[in-house]
Amino acid sequence: MLTLDLFTPNDDARPVFLTGTFNAWVTRDDRFKMLKIKDGHYQFTFNEVPQTGEPFEYKYVKGGWEAEELGQDGYPPVNRRMEVPRGKVADVVPRWKQHTAGYDPQFYPDIQIVAKRFNVPQLRRRRRIAVLLPWNYQQTDRRYPVLYLQDGQNLFEDDAPFGTWGVDKRLAALAQYGKGDFIVVAIDHGGKERIKEFLPYHSPRWGEGMGRDYARFLAETLKPHIDKNFRTLPDRQHTGIGGSSMGGLISIYAGLMFPQVYSRFMIFSPSLWASPNIYAEPMYFAAFDSPTKIYLYGGQREGSNMVANLKSFKEAAEKAGQGRARIQLVTDPNGKHNEARWGEEFPKAAEWLFGGD
Repeated sequence: MLTLDLFTPNDDARPVFLTGTFNAWVTRDDRFKMLKIKDGHYQFTFNEVPQTGEPFEYKYVKGGWEAEELGQDGYPPVNRRMEVPRGKVADVVPRWKQHTAGYDPQFYPDIQIVAKRFNVPQLRRRRRIAVLLPWNYQQTDRRYPVLYLQDGQNLFEDDAPFGTWGVDKRLAALAQYGKGDFIVVAIDHGGKERIKEFLPYHSPRWGEGMGRDYARFLAETLKPHIDKNFRTLPDRQHTGIGGSSMGGLISIYAGLMFPQVYSRFMIFSPSLWASPNIYAEPMYFAAFDSPTKIYLYGGQREGSNMVANLKSFKEAAEKAGQGRARIQLVTDPNGKHNEARWGEEFPKAAEWLFGGD
């Protein structure tokens, strides 16, 4: 039996959850919600500590990584660790990250519309492109890493038709603690043509995919424009790409097609089932000696094959990369296929991908 007693002088009404190796670092897991004894005092008892084959590590969060525990210096501490998880332990959390709903407005990103109808010559179409610049971009002469994200309509607009990741607010929360120093490029999807544009290969269900042309647009047209007009770090080491669902699938494919362009991948709930051939492609990760970082996330309530497919892709990429690909796989037993959950994962993925190597 293990009992954790938490004392926190800066308490508020938000509940406290445990997260760690015992639940794959899920941040809002009702199974590990702490009992509030009184203001500033919480408790949780493991009658039986789950066996994972990994060291017992944990942290406290108030619902998500944007509201994780902080040390006295205002920075997230290293993971708490116990070699023998039993007995009674008293922990103290001096401070908490501020939840995204209460971010300091001064850290809100500078959102600019690059073009409402940006030319996509490879597809003979036009598309809205937006950039989310660091809050102090105009006051510095710094150059920044860049993350290209698909499905721009769902990233930062509160009235998005399918919900929003809240990337703007989450970047503000990261910046508030000296993190999130990168540019996000938000690319709107093609509406009714979205699936075909994000489809890498021919599909019996949807016909010929346009993924190759879309990937060429990102690397050969959009990236040069962004690098020319904004203060970017244009090299492979500082360039990332990502998305969710079909946007995650095309982001993987774009990286495999242009391994000289991207080294950081934020892949949430990718529709790997739509293009089984993708499993044969990770060989291209082995083409470059420079390191590659891949953050994979999927929920077990997104379908029976989501997590299994992610594990298969991870194994293929690790084998092909021969140690050059660093892959973080995160699964959520309660995770559903929606923007809200992907938005919750965004800060954690961003810190891992851009927080230093």
